[in-house]
Amino acid sequence: MQLYHNSRSLQCRSHIGAQPCSSKIAIRFFASLSNLSVTLRTWQGKENFYSMPHIGNGCYEVEIKLPDKPALFWYDFIIADSKGKISYYGNAHDGLGGEGSVYSHKPPSFQITVYDKDYTPPAFLREGTMYQIFPDRFHRTHMPKSDRKDVYLHKNWGDTPLVRPDSRSGDNTAFDFFGGNLKGIEEKLPYLKDLGISIIYLNPIFKARSNHRYDTGDYMQIDPILGTEEDFSSLCDSAEKLGIRIIIDGVFSHTGEDSVYFNRYGNYNSVGAYESKNSYYYSWYAFRKFPDEYACWWNIPTLPEVNKHDPSFQNFIMSEKGVARHWINKGAAGWRLDVADELPMDFLRKLRRAVKQEDENSILLGEVWEDASHKVAYGQMRCYCLGDTLDSVMNYPLRDALINFLIGSWDAVRTVRFIQSLQENYPTPFFYSAMNLMGSHDRARILNVLCEHEYNSIAHADRGKMRLHPETRKLAVSRFKKMLKLITALPGVPCIYYGDEAGLEGAADPFCRGTFPWNNIDSDLHSTVRNYMHMRLSRPVLQTGFLSISASDSDTICINRYLVDGKDAFGNEIDDEPYYISVSRDRAQKSALL
Repeated sequence: MQLYHNSRSLQCRSHIGAQPCSSKIAIRFFASLSNLSVTLRTWQGKENFYSMPHIGNGCYEVEIKLPDKPALFWYDFIIADSKGKISYYGNAHDGLGGEGSVYSHKPPSFQITVYDKDYTPPAFLREGTMYQIFPDRFHRTHMPKSDRKDVYLHKNWGDTPLVRPDSRSGDNTAFDFFGGNLKGIEEKLPYLKDLGISIIYLNPIFKARSNHRYDTGDYMQIDPILGTEEDFSSLCDSAEKLGIRIIIDGVFSHTGEDSVYFNRYGNYNSVGAYESKNSYYYSWYAFRKFPDEYACWWNIPTLPEVNKHDPSFQNFIMSEKGVARHWINKGAAGWRLDVADELPMDFLRKLRRAVKQEDENSILLGEVWEDASHKVAYGQMRCYCLGDTLDSVMNYPLRDALINFLIGSWDAVRTVRFIQSLQENYPTPFFYSAMNLMGSHDRARILNVLCEHEYNSIAHADRGKMRLHPETRKLAVSRFKKMLKLITALPGVPCIYYGDEAGLEGAADPFCRGTFPWNNIDSDLHSTVRNYMHMRLSRPVLQTGFLSISASDSDTICINRYLVDGKDAFGNEIDDEPYYISVSRDRAQKSALL
């Protein structure tokens, strides 16, 4: 007996992919026998069962209405033959949708993401191109100054970042500064405009102890090494004149131990939670044994964890004069949320409302490393695609898939199948607004990743000295160009990590955070990135056209962006030609050369 359902086929579903609330959808199941009893089982908080009448030609069909409120909706099939033998049919064994599989037991279900019909992320996101800047390392207008005794200020812009582990956690202290600043970024806006960038994402800019500034010291103050609040507003104003928007990093899951709020070292004119149980901020933190034993992010004591449910903390972040709205008022176009999957869903909903109240065209972009439609965090399945929390996410799953394809770990068929799963699970507005990154501050430089030379077997402090052998680099550059070609052809916002277009190499933190080589830019790479970014900005079909992706063989991915009757995936009429590419991976194996 042959059984068949394909969640990505219009033959099997009247509407494929994520659907708006209250939609009606016809679901069809095919079998080689017409005398079966086929039942559709659905689950959304509770089970429901629908008998599927046979309508001819081996097809069983039922129409159902999807939930009236945003939710994840699941379905599978129960099949009984004329002798009463029960079979089950559900999602494929890899859970990636499409053609399903037969099971002898309750199967994994197919997923439909049911989202708010009014969910519309700002158009500038899906139509844009992005550039990520680690502020201390991009460009400086003058030597940094600091009266702190625990920092090292690099005079030489080309120095290698220092490795100085914290004895308590082993984490790098990151107390060396090169002095990149906001005025330096403003000076280079013409460079970014020429590169074809329309959105800049800045790693944290608020006062902090470290150079990465994820250990926030004061959410309401720009770090003095970077500049002032006036410098930030000037940067945003100058960028806006060039058609560039600035989004900033929000780190709301933890603060720094050296902060106004915790004040472990007494460096702030406040009574911090570490200093007194009577502190205004005491309820923000969870102490196991006051004051030295407290909950901290990933057991790193420099990063005391915040109680995100605390009313005073929420008010501080989200009120009319709170952090989120203040910096949008000063010019930011939105927030990238650090470890968004560690923030409670209710916190995200309230934050979204606050941000949109300040500016309905501002964005919330979350750091979520897995499929954001069914991420399991703290024992609960969370969906960030329903239209009530995030506008979209950093597309790490896509990044990982493309890297796996290009280095030969996955073939084209598996890679395409994975991307189709994201396309199916994500609502169209969410999928088209995802941040399609190549490199990031949290991973080794993309050139190193693509030739599998991250130097993990070498002592941490020695990795900064390593450089790719010319032949190895040639392989890495070839793969970089192919990855770039793919992310600019796919829906989502292509994002370049500062310096990748210049050819920067480097192992993981801190060596992926080297200074921009202004006097030694790889002109070939730069030109390639520039051409693709400008093409992306100039081709509406690449921004909002429909997507068809396939594998022509095990080594080749094919992407087609097209219109239907002159309209794009959002129903808008646009004037553009179809765009088609095929990308074949290099067959070269991992190079042994360094």
